[in-house]
Amino acid sequence: MRTLIKGGTIVTAVDQYKGDVLIEDEKIALIGTAIDVQADKTIDATGQYVLPGGIDVHTHLDMPFGGTTSADDFETGTTAAAFGGTTSIVDFAIQYRGQTLHHAMETWAKKAEGKAVIDYGFHMIITELNDQVEGEMDALVRQGITSFKLFMAYPGIFMLDDGSIFKALLRTGKNGGTICMHAENGGVIDVLVQRALAEGKTAPKYHALTRPARAEAEATHRAIAMSEIADVPIYIVHLSAAEALEMVTEARDRGLPAFAETCPQYLFLSYDNYEEPGFDGAKYVMSPPLREKAKQRELWRGLAFNDLQCISTDHCPFCMKEQKALGRNDFSKIPNGAPGIETRMSLVYDGGVREGRISLNRFVELTSTSPAKIFGLFPRKGTIAPGSDADIVVFDPNRTITLSAKTLHMRVDYNPYEGRQVTGAADTVVSRGRLVIENGKFVGRAGSGAFLKRAARS
Repeated sequence: MRTLIKGGTIVTAVDQYKGDVLIEDEKIALIGTAIDVQADKTIDATGQYVLPGGIDVHTHLDMPFGGTTSADDFETGTTAAAFGGTTSIVDFAIQYRGQTLHHAMETWAKKAEGKAVIDYGFHMIITELNDQVEGEMDALVRQGITSFKLFMAYPGIFMLDDGSIFKALLRTGKNGGTICMHAENGGVIDVLVQRALAEGKTAPKYHALTRPARAEAEATHRAIAMSEIADVPIYIVHLSAAEALEMVTEARDRGLPAFAETCPQYLFLSYDNYEEPGFDGAKYVMSPPLREKAKQRELWRGLAFNDLQCISTDHCPFCMKEQKALGRNDFSKIPNGAPGIETRMSLVYDGGVREGRISLNRFVELTSTSPAKIFGLFPRKGTIAPGSDADIVVFDPNRTITLSAKTLHMRVDYNPYEGRQVTGAADTVVSRGRLVIENGKFVGRAGSGAFLKRAARS
């Protein structure tokens, strides 16, 4: 199968030029200024950008949480991702206490198999660490699951003690894996939550007020300190607070391999959303919570100057009616998470590139190239180059869309950005040489996504 993308502006993390891209089967075969060959399919990209497919390294599809399960499974979630210009995801498999890592891997593999529309990989969430689990970490790295998420929050459910965290960090020094850290001081937050509930403070806004920015900053500092002692890299997930970013910036200024991601919700939403009338603040209950609007400029500065390396989504949708309503009388029972897998690329292009906060090349780097490099997918993914997978987005920089739960494709009954207009949207999406979205219409197939075996650190 030959596909020719003609006449677009090819953009990578380092280049921008007019050209054509020839795809043969699953790979990019040739890039040139005027390719003239017979093709089975020709895509006219005149006036549009030709970008590497987006890579979202933080999603939670079909994930049990708080007595319910996230609303998108691997079919609906990856379909929505494709509509938004994302061609690869890395989701989180969960080892529950008393289980092995391999049991968790097999459970999540079954969730994805036959359903994923685009390529997918897994991080492994470790909630219990012993000698057997450490050995399993080595085996998983060899199988292409090369990153492990640890929690400093959610005592009694996900949280690991510092000793276990440190042992896991040390293990990655031997096996080439990477630790991804949810950095919030869970013990302190638990006390604040119980105190608020005892005082009758049950509204959604208290989710944010009991998870202060300093609790995120302290845990981020502690996580980086442990990784420094272990002499290994660390990746801070869903960084929301400027105070936590200060810890990452200071570490990077000292030359430490500290990496971090933020998410669109922390760039475009704020604590003010929790003050929406009635129970509407529950739409924005996520961990870490939304922060003060004035702090967003610090996150944008971190993105521009590479103290933040990735923009992921932490996509974890729960419907308002059946799921968020579980916490109507107790904010601590509201399932944590919000939808975002479909809106990431358009939001960041509109609010980042068009507003002059980041360059077009930096946009590609943050949404594709950098996550590919950090998580062992580059140069197979994350760039447009001969030999790379043909994961390509034809992106219309001038198309304006209105974000709405009714018109988007995530399986959830609200959208955090309802009514917001954004300019810049994916028009045609190719995943490993296969058309998934064509002129804004879904032409993909459930089960066509492949498991991504990722490389360990060398």
